[in-house]
Amino acid sequence: MKIEKCLSGNVEKPMYIRFLVSNAAAGSVIGKGGSTITEFQSKSGARIQLSRNHETFPGTSDRIIMVSGAIDDILKAMELILGKLFDELNVEDNEDVGPRTKVRLIVPNSSCGSIIGKGGATIKSLIEDSQAGIKISPLDNNFYGLNDRLVTLTGTLDEQMQAIDLILSKLCEDPHYSQAMHAPFSYAATYYSMSYAPNGTGGKFPNHKEDRSNSITIGVPDEHIGLVLGRGGRNIMEISQVSGARIKISDRGDFMSGTTDRKVTITGSQRAIHQAECMIMQKVANATERMMD
Repeated sequence: MKIEKCLSGNVEKPMYIRFLVSNAAAGSVIGKGGSTITEFQSKSGARIQLSRNHETFPGTSDRIIMVSGAIDDILKAMELILGKLFDELNVEDNEDVGPRTKVRLIVPNSSCGSIIGKGGATIKSLIEDSQAGIKISPLDNNFYGLNDRLVTLTGTLDEQMQAIDLILSKLCEDPHYSQAMHAPFSYAATYYSMSYAPNGTGGKFPNHKEDRSNSITIGVPDEHIGLVLGRGGRNIMEISQVSGARIKISDRGDFMSGTTDRKVTITGSQRAIHQAECMIMQKVANATERMMD
């Protein structure tokens, strides 16, 4: 496998890849007391992060793994993770050929063009060069604000790794791709428990007038709510001022149904809501990262 570098000028810039795993597979990647994930991180040099067990990709019951670092470190980590998941399949009928399974990568909609190419030319050559099946799902419109698509790779471990290598080198050239690295699981809490809150103006339906008020309610884990608020409410006031949205946090013990997530209601134009939501989820993502360090 060729070793790629993702360069910005002469400096190698960090890259990342996100993919879905079942809860059971997530458990085997973590290992007893975190032993497996620690071993894989030290062997590869890449950072491996997992969404929590209720933070699933919208429309699925699967958790998200993000692997980040230099491209060759990411590839080493992916080989260790996928190799372990392949081994656990215990496919019996593989005397000659390794088992064929699938892995679903998460790619921002804005970056899918660099994988598809003009008239599908790029994806065709990726399939030919890797021998893996590569299928890009349409954007799921059932989830408000979801901007990610799933890229499903089917094949043996070698074929999948070859496809991941080729796809990463394409994404490396895409300036938009690196922007999504900062809040890798942000929609997990958001879309998992998002509901439109009726606000009396009929504005709960998405509309195109900037000044009409919309309102959404997102879930933020109770243990992170202090970071969103900030000392004396400083953070939330800043988010409100910068975005122009009104933000209301539910009282202690008032959770999104079935979770321990506090309700955070954001009201304003769609643009203001989106900006406030991104800023809030950035604070949550930073908190989660600190907990995983």
